[in-house]
Amino acid sequence: MKILAVLLCTTALGGCSLFSKKPAPAPAAVAAAPAPAAALNTTPAAASAKAAAKSDGKGFLPPGESGNVAIDSIVVVVNDDVITQRELSNRIKTVTARMKAQNVQMPDAADLRRQMLERMIVERAQLQMAKEMGVRVDDQQLDRAIGRIAEAQKLTVQDLRNQMEKDGTPYAAFREDIREEIIMQRLREHEVDAKIQISEAEVESFLAAEKAAAAEQFEINISQIMVRIPDNATAEVIAQRRARAEEVMRQLRTGADFAKMAATYSDASDALQGGVVGWRQPERLPPVFAEALTKLKPGQVTPIIKSVGAFHILKAVDRRSLAEAQAVAAVQQTHARHILIKVTPTMSAADAKRKLAELKERLDNNAAKFEDLARLVSNDGSAAKGGDLGWLAPGDVTPEFEAAMNNLKIGEVSQPVETSFGLHLIEVLERKSDDVSKERERNNARQAIRERKVEEAAESWQREVRDRAYVEFRTEDGAAAAK
Repeated sequence: MKILAVLLCTTALGGCSLFSKKPAPAPAAVAAAPAPAAALNTTPAAASAKAAAKSDGKGFLPPGESGNVAIDSIVVVVNDDVITQRELSNRIKTVTARMKAQNVQMPDAADLRRQMLERMIVERAQLQMAKEMGVRVDDQQLDRAIGRIAEAQKLTVQDLRNQMEKDGTPYAAFREDIREEIIMQRLREHEVDAKIQISEAEVESFLAAEKAAAAEQFEINISQIMVRIPDNATAEVIAQRRARAEEVMRQLRTGADFAKMAATYSDASDALQGGVVGWRQPERLPPVFAEALTKLKPGQVTPIIKSVGAFHILKAVDRRSLAEAQAVAAVQQTHARHILIKVTPTMSAADAKRKLAELKERLDNNAAKFEDLARLVSNDGSAAKGGDLGWLAPGDVTPEFEAAMNNLKIGEVSQPVETSFGLHLIEVLERKSDDVSKERERNNARQAIRERKVEEAAESWQREVRDRAYVEFRTEDGAAAAK
């Protein structure tokens, strides 16, 4: 079970940029390289599971100390190391418990034992190879990695340690398990990832296949009318809001202009823009919206749709294939920043809206700087950067956020905007329109090809490591069974 994951995307509302890795240094340089800067992502339960399997150590119980406990035995010899029956049993026990907790159907005991043993053989062979190459992780690097694990779980290192020990896993065993995971990750990066090459012909072939697939996909230009349901609304209030939505629908059916109805009745932030949301792919919309919209022809509207906090009427303004959308060369990009206040049990949407309105008033009166307020009150990861989200392309943020942002002038601060993340104040810093779509396409293609190649090459490399290793299986009486 791998618990080491590299997190390449840190901005909640921004897009991810995936960069190709630089060629790895020579083995000696790899040994001295610092721990990966990316965060480690795991859960205390998952981390403790594998560590627990190793907590008993490898050796044997001396006869004088064993008492009624059976002496551990060797199951497999891997080069100059061994896997013991106790290690194997503990790993099987933890995996079995996890599979049962996840309601995963269990394989036969013999099949589970065989698969687990093979995994342990490959891991042991990789660690030996890393040792020969001088790949190592010192305690300082390990401490930083464990700190990132704790941070990803919103825990302190001491909290994480307490959780390990509560689950019955010695903290020292957990540390060594993480050390081994990092070592194997570095080894793979050096032996596999850094050797991946991608030709321009492969990129062209990938793009051609993507274009053919895009011809069958589509996106819809959407407008909306939203009638909000107040927090903690009574049945009577909900009925009143539904009646308002039904009145809107009645007027639409008799020929009323949708944009005018949106400006008159909608509670959405885009109301005064005629309810324009823009082009969206169905799979990027809530399923109930996507299902209703995909049945419409351009110009038609959906029935009233109820969500958790509102009644919605959506209009399919237009429809086009994804290939047509991708043919648009100029990409409008916006440099923006925001202040986010999340809705919590102690902070209602109404309270968050009032608080942001107060902040906007201070900004409008030049009584405060946007970046200072963002650092003080924003609940987003961008707070440390003054709320700066960097350059945003279409589709990088939620539809509500993007619609409000696109309607702002440079230097203008929005009214409070509600999205699934909470409520925002948005400021547009600058805009640009660059002919970057082609290069962006090619970069995305290279990354997709790289991910596929790395996965295939890693599997092949692991088989080679396994095949090169001296592996000797032992029978219950300790004799060699096979090599």
